Amino acid sequence: MCQKGRAWIELSRENLAHNVRELQRILPKHTAMMPAIKANAYGHGAALVGKALQDMGISDFCVATVQEGIELRLAGITGQILVLGYTHPSQFNELAHYNLVQTVIDYPYAQVLNDYGKALPVHVGIDTGMRRLGERSDAIEKIRAIWSFPHLKITGVYSHLCVSDGTTAEERAFTQLQIKRFRSVVDALHKSGISGFKTHIQSSYGILNDYEPSFDYARTGIALYGVLSRPNDRVRAAADLRPVLSLKARVECVKTLSPGEAAGYGRAFTAASERTIAVVSIGYADGIPRNGSQTRYALLHGQKVPIVGRICMDQLFIDVTGIPNVAPGDEAVLIGSSGIQQISASDLAEQSGTISNEILSRLGSRLERIEVRA
Repeated sequence: MCQKGRAWIELSRENLAHNVRELQRILPKHTAMMPAIKANAYGHGAALVGKALQDMGISDFCVATVQEGIELRLAGITGQILVLGYTHPSQFNELAHYNLVQTVIDYPYAQVLNDYGKALPVHVGIDTGMRRLGERSDAIEKIRAIWSFPHLKITGVYSHLCVSDGTTAEERAFTQLQIKRFRSVVDALHKSGISGFKTHIQSSYGILNDYEPSFDYARTGIALYGVLSRPNDRVRAAADLRPVLSLKARVECVKTLSPGEAAGYGRAFTAASERTIAVVSIGYADGIPRNGSQTRYALLHGQKVPIVGRICMDQLFIDVTGIPNVAPGDEAVLIGSSGIQQISASDLAEQSGTISNEILSRLGSRLERIEVRA
């Protein structure tokens, strides 16, 4: 039975469904969503999110590793699951056993996959400028040659946009160049008589910034979960995205500090006057960044309260001076809302000098994921 214990995550299926509808509204009718539920569905819980999306009629997914794909299969996900990253040959049996689709990360890797000797479904990665995974888009002969391997069942071709979140003319031009390079590869394959594969290049920002969404799949990531990477990001699409996740923890105890008294590791917080502090049962082992600015805050009783001192492994301190009736067991909100106040994942990320993708994907396994009504 789910319990709201020391610290937990609340997930809104209603908001997830709303975001799916919003993204489907923006995409062309023929473009299917291929949600990215890697990194435990960006910290939301891969099994919970995968099953909810499958119930909504989505049948194509992508993950980063074989292990993530297996977790979805064991949770009852029956559709296509694409592994975006490298899989060691020792795990090729698991690719086959769990019917996972593997990315061909370059021509030499295609040879390794083929040498396994059994039929494997794959998507071919094309490097159009990210310079990460994929065979370079200008190596068209190598790309064509991948179709000659008899044990590779090629069902897709894809690439990845590296600055689709950018707003400058230079960034938009480079994104258009990547799309042009990808289209040229697809056209060259078709002219060679190679067909029967699906195409995809867009992730969240490629969708939201209106980059000609005319491919077969769209790999919806951070936007699916109702947030953007940074709080000040601006996108071209008018999308009403709603956060799926809230992060909460309990007040453990309340203490009074006298003027000049310090608290926490390194005595990093010293009370300039008499202060009331509450110890909250969540820390960096749960995914709260230890580093960051001194302007971080949480929500308690509908008010913003500063986080003070150093983040501990299992606890943190908040200054609740002037807030009446704070008591052990009270709920503190690290991501989410309390009264009219709100903290987004991107707010927490900005306070910590990173992006919301990292904050969410690092949320720890000891945080219970609980489905709630919006």
